[in-house]
Amino acid sequence: MVIVAIKGAGRMARGIGTRALAGGHEVHLLDDDPERAERLAAELAPHAAIAQVQAVADLGDADLVVVATPYPAGRDYVAGLGDLVNGAVVVDISNPVDFTTMDGLRTPPGTSAAEEMAAASPGARVVKAFNTTFAKTLETGEVAGRPLDVFLAGDDTRAKEMVADLVESGGMRPIDAGPLRRARELEAFMFLNLTLQDRLGLNQESAIKILS
Repeated sequence: MVIVAIKGAGRMARGIGTRALAGGHEVHLLDDDPERAERLAAELAPHAAIAQVQAVADLGDADLVVVATPYPAGRDYVAGLGDLVNGAVVVDISNPVDFTTMDGLRTPPGTSAAEEMAAASPGARVVKAFNTTFAKTLETGEVAGRPLDVFLAGDDTRAKEMVADLVESGGMRPIDAGPLRRARELEAFMFLNLTLQDRLGLNQESAIKILS
């Protein structure tokens, strides 16, 4: 069991929190609106048969920090923590899509949101994960009876192993995509996925909402 701190209390926080609890881990929820975190903790409590979930005010002794907030707020949050994240495993799940135009990414060419987070917080061990999964499917951890694939990118082998263990314990399949720079392709892939939603007969607006 590890302690998973999740920054944010939206749909992705709900999905990842559900999987972490299914894996028997302890979940701590932090949000700029403490009441929102408390509501989500109460809603996730029925999934915590062999674990715990609670709203907290700080990272405390978390083993993993999942930043479930949009780009660039997540990057700025981690940077603002300073030395508190030195040596910490920090998971960036963001997709820096320009949602005003739906015609590109907000990150400059040759980089990614995850790499920006790592550069802003050089003491943190940043892993890209969960950005290619939708919140609703995370609640069950599967689609059509098959476990979700969760792609991981990072430069720290042990940090990736810890995130992979979290993924696998929640009933999903971790796939090592390589070093942190592979986050560029993972973020671009999700951008492409979103742009194709309407052409595939799905609802692009709904897809965007469940990434929040």
